[in-house]
Amino acid sequence: MFKKALVAAVLMFFASVVGSAQMQVAGVAFYNLENLFDTIPNNPLGRDLEYTPDGQNRWNTLKYNKKLANLAEAISSFTTKSTPNGPAIIGVAEVENRGVLEDLVAQPAIKNWNLQIVHHDSPDNRGIDVSLLYNPRYFKVENVTNHRLTAISFNTRDQMCVVGRLMGQRVAVIVNHWPSRLGGQEKSSPNREAAAELCREIADSLWNVDPEMGVIIMGDLNDDPQDKSCAKVLGAQKKADKVEAHGFYNPFWKMLDDGIGTLAYKSAWNLFDQIILSGNLVNTPETDWHFRRAIVHNHEFLRDREGNRQGYPLRTFASGSYLGGYSDHFPTEVILMRKVNK
Repeated sequence: MFKKALVAAVLMFFASVVGSAQMQVAGVAFYNLENLFDTIPNNPLGRDLEYTPDGQNRWNTLKYNKKLANLAEAISSFTTKSTPNGPAIIGVAEVENRGVLEDLVAQPAIKNWNLQIVHHDSPDNRGIDVSLLYNPRYFKVENVTNHRLTAISFNTRDQMCVVGRLMGQRVAVIVNHWPSRLGGQEKSSPNREAAAELCREIADSLWNVDPEMGVIIMGDLNDDPQDKSCAKVLGAQKKADKVEAHGFYNPFWKMLDDGIGTLAYKSAWNLFDQIILSGNLVNTPETDWHFRRAIVHNHEFLRDREGNRQGYPLRTFASGSYLGGYSDHFPTEVILMRKVNK
């Protein structure tokens, strides 16, 4: 009788503990928007002339509005059963200016999310920037800094670091678009290694101020998870159980091993669009957040159905022809969760 009473008491205790806590879930996404330009020739260096009515792409209001509607449709699909209102944070790349983002978040498909914008003009030779969209219900911005990559010989995108509160927990999000593979992967690798070094320096400086801060590195890195910039310089590992609190875990490494990518080149998949998590967001008690899963949003409607492009991302242009698609990259997302007391 005593044993039965003891077991009942223990079960009641655990039930009360579980009952006094609830799960919070947040999505953190990234999307390369593939040259989201308006139609106005307003870049003083002429970097946007290709995307004007008289430019090479004959970019006009009809095409621009379709691009906006398409991207909003794609972003509206970034939902799960546990995140029905979409991600808390969405990093984006290849945007011309703040104005195109204002037009994007006003699209009917996502207008009700009330997404807010963090934007900064970079010196990039193509006239494109990285930015951050966020839902103010879930993320509160505290501080924004932008970091220039001066270790290379040409102008590229600045790295944007946004510090804020993700459902009350302090995190930093570093949004990236690392230098391209122009000239070949091997020859251009030092440029991305320099970008990874800058990213690591930003993270270390954040931890010097707040050792418990979670750090999320996201972006189009123009390298795969196993390449030197990611795996060696940044030190992002494939297995979460080997990552220290101030190390990095790359949940997209195994996905690429399984044949899942975000863009295709010469009939092979790459996974450049990564979201990399500091160890204290994955498997240590330093913060309350824990990694749940990674997603490549390769939905059927985002895929091309034609010829040798079948199954690849349905882009806006291909081989000089207007396709009226979405982007040449699939979006990515990670789902984070934590247990909090009521």
